[in-house]
Amino acid sequence: MLQNFQPGKAGFFLPAQSGKLSRMKHALLKQDDILYRENELLGINKPAGVPVHGSRILEDQPETLLTMVRNHEGKIVHAAHRLDRPVSGVMLFTASKQMLRQLGQEFENRRVRKCYLAVVRGWPDSGGTISHPLLPPRDERKAGSVVREAVTRYERIARVEIPIPIHPYPASRYSLLALYPETGRRHQLRRHMKHISHHLIGDTTYGRGEHNLMFREKFACHRLLLHAWSLEFHHPADNKLIRINAPLDAEFNAIIKVFEWGEALKNAGDDIPA
Repeated sequence: MLQNFQPGKAGFFLPAQSGKLSRMKHALLKQDDILYRENELLGINKPAGVPVHGSRILEDQPETLLTMVRNHEGKIVHAAHRLDRPVSGVMLFTASKQMLRQLGQEFENRRVRKCYLAVVRGWPDSGGTISHPLLPPRDERKAGSVVREAVTRYERIARVEIPIPIHPYPASRYSLLALYPETGRRHQLRRHMKHISHHLIGDTTYGRGEHNLMFREKFACHRLLLHAWSLEFHHPADNKLIRINAPLDAEFNAIIKVFEWGEALKNAGDDIPA
C-alpha cells in the first residue's frame, strides 16, 4: 500500500496541467520538442491530444502536428509513421521522400524497436507476451476485413496499491509497464491491454470508465497514459544506430511522482532495451 497517501487533504490533488496545446489554434513547436536532428531526419516529442494529420472527424482541431512541424521548419516535411491522437512521444519526420520510403520499409519489416510507457489497472505479471490477432478497429472495419497477427511484449516497471475503493475492490491497484509492440496494428497496445484485463488509464475507447473518472477527479489527469518512450533504428543515410528518447510531459510525470515510481523508472531507463 502506498505510504502517506491521504486522499482529500488539501495539497494532495494535482492541478490540471495539460490540454492547452491541443486546443490552441496556432500551436507552435518549442525547441525542447525537437529531440533529434541530423541528415534530413527530425525526431519530435509529440504532445498528447494533438493529431498527426487532419481529417473530417477532427474539424474542430485546426492544428495538427504535421502543420506545426512544417511551420517550424519552413518547408514541407512528412511523417514517417503514426501515433494516435491521445498518445505522446517520439515521432519521426523527414523532408526527403527517399528517406520517407526507406523509413517506411524499416517499419514495415519490423526493424524499428519501439518502447512505450503505460499506466494500467491491476498488477500484471512481471513480464509476458500477448499474441492476440486483431481485426481493424470498428471505424476501419469493412465486410471481408481479416484478422491480422498482433504481438506485444511487456515488462512491469513498478506497481502501487492506493486506498481508494472501486467496486468491488476495497483498494485500487495500478502498474507502470514498458510495452514493446512487435507488430504495428492500429490501437494494438490499447486493445491488447484490454484483452488481458489490464486496461490503459485514460483510454476512453477501450478502457474502464470508473478508473478514468477516478484519475480525473483525484489526480486531475485527463490524458491517456500511453507514451512512446523510445525508438531505435538504423539511420537510412549512413546506417548508424540511432536511439531517440522522449521525456514525459508534466501530467504523466505527476502520476509518476504521486505513485513514487521515479526511482523504478530511472532504473528501467538504464536496464530496459528500446
